[in-house]
Amino acid sequence: MLLLAQLVKTAPQLFSPLKVGDLVEGKIIEKSSNCILVDLGRHGTGVVYRGELQNARDLVKAIEIGGVINGKVIEIDNEKGYTELSLTEAGRQKAWQEIDELKGKDEAIVVKPTGYNKGGLIVSIHGIGAFLPVSQLANDHYPKLGVGDKTEIASALQKLVGEEITVKVIDANQRNGKLIVSEKEAVEVSSRELVKNYNIDQIVEVIVSGVADFGIFVKFVDNPAVEGLIHVSELDHRIVESPKEIVKVDEVIKAKIVEIKDGKISLSLKALKEDPWQAGLEKYKEGEIVRGTVYMFNPFGAVVNLDNEIQGYVHVTDFGGADEMKKEISLQKEYQFVIDSIKPEEKRINLKLVKE
Repeated sequence: MLLLAQLVKTAPQLFSPLKVGDLVEGKIIEKSSNCILVDLGRHGTGVVYRGELQNARDLVKAIEIGGVINGKVIEIDNEKGYTELSLTEAGRQKAWQEIDELKGKDEAIVVKPTGYNKGGLIVSIHGIGAFLPVSQLANDHYPKLGVGDKTEIASALQKLVGEEITVKVIDANQRNGKLIVSEKEAVEVSSRELVKNYNIDQIVEVIVSGVADFGIFVKFVDNPAVEGLIHVSELDHRIVESPKEIVKVDEVIKAKIVEIKDGKISLSLKALKEDPWQAGLEKYKEGEIVRGTVYMFNPFGAVVNLDNEIQGYVHVTDFGGADEMKKEISLQKEYQFVIDSIKPEEKRINLKLVKE
């Protein structure tokens, strides 16, 4: 009795009864077109019925009598005294267990997208459908396009279907079937190692690998595996509506590293350019009438190019509203303005339209 008690204490799994939902392993002892009987050892005999055989026909076809299979318990002690098993459910549960292990160990896995939608790529891990959002793509695969151009973004995603992509599981919930993966997370560790070779304020040669509304993606000439981003605000001392005005894809440029954080490098073109505002503040005077070309509209008014480097601003309230403003001034057209104020600390020249 003492030996039995000790055994129960040290190996409780040998005495615990089966429960619905348990995963079990057993040897096939009989196989027909209607069912498979499985030896479950101390748990008796398991059975897989015809419907399950159809669902898992590829697996069943590959295993003969004496072979070992895994099943998920869906009924205990049916009318024939068997434990009813599901092979497909077992496969799914085992797949989720392996996915949880991948997430727990922070391991990467290679996937091939099978489809896409406006938000990202459709992939599969161990037969379980997963989603790779656009925001979780690495720079190398991120659509280098305008944020608002959904058609072109979809076209860029379509090109990735069937390609091998290394990802990590960042969210796995078997209960609601949610499985999210990230390519960005998978490359982050190697990126952190690579960027150790660079320093803030270092000037480097880079190749423009893509253009987006918010900036440009670049690869380092001395190591193309290293990528960086130049934000649109770091392209020039003036406001830039489209980065395409400044650079083109595959162009080699020099840039200054301004930030290194979490394996990501941010660079600047502006930092290598002479600040035009030093001369500009001497060139323009308050009350002076100047000519300028309307460059762009924004919610606050209009940006006006006074020359190739200096811009001024006309506030929307000077016109009474945005619609009224666009009736009086048009993009790419030249008008006369009076310099209302100059704010050196803000590098800002405020203008008012000279109405004829």
